Amino acid sequence: MFTNIGEFLPFILEGLSTTVQAFLFGAALAYSIAIVAGLARTSKLAIVRVVATIFVELFRGTSLLVQMFFFAFVFPSLAPFTISTFLAGGLALGFNYGAYASEVVRGAVLSVPKGQTEAAISLNMSKFQRMRLVILPQAFRIMLPGIGNNSIELLKGTSLVYFISLADMTYRADILRGANTALSSQVEIYTYLLLTYFVIALPLVLLTRWLEKQASKGVSTA
Repeated sequence: MFTNIGEFLPFILEGLSTTVQAFLFGAALAYSIAIVAGLARTSKLAIVRVVATIFVELFRGTSLLVQMFFFAFVFPSLAPFTISTFLAGGLALGFNYGAYASEVVRGAVLSVPKGQTEAAISLNMSKFQRMRLVILPQAFRIMLPGIGNNSIELLKGTSLVYFISLADMTYRADILRGANTALSSQVEIYTYLLLTYFVIALPLVLLTRWLEKQASKGVSTA
């Protein structure tokens, strides 16, 4: 066992660029959506809160895999244009994890003490200034652990793009599985795949911890 590393691992790693690209695209979209939807759910306008809530609950309450199928196979038949399988997978990842991350943003914003907002109002700050200069800097520190965990979950979620025939690492591991039916070979293949995902996720864990420390510097815990 583990005698085919020179053959199996390089083949799996040929899908690494697709996995990383799907993660980066999904993360950029997810956190853009998270900020907009999270802040929208704290709006004083009922219509804004309702629209944001419907969006969040729709994508949190349905399967990521089904969403990928929808964007890959249903959406192109409804829209006047076609989209690539990469874009379909990226949209599903971004919308799904963006919906989850929006709750992290909303919770962090609401957890900032009201006294901070009142102090900003007393300084004649506009609502935009209060949000940008007072609330978000403090909320950012609070949301870091949740955003970090969400990023790791998003990375693991990229393995589902295999089901819409996107040639990521999981897709290539499945090709190997089909060509190597011996149990020992299959154990070896998926062990390499598991360890590769771990190695990719580890920097995210370390980066999140570093950002938490940097963001907490000079902040009183009293």
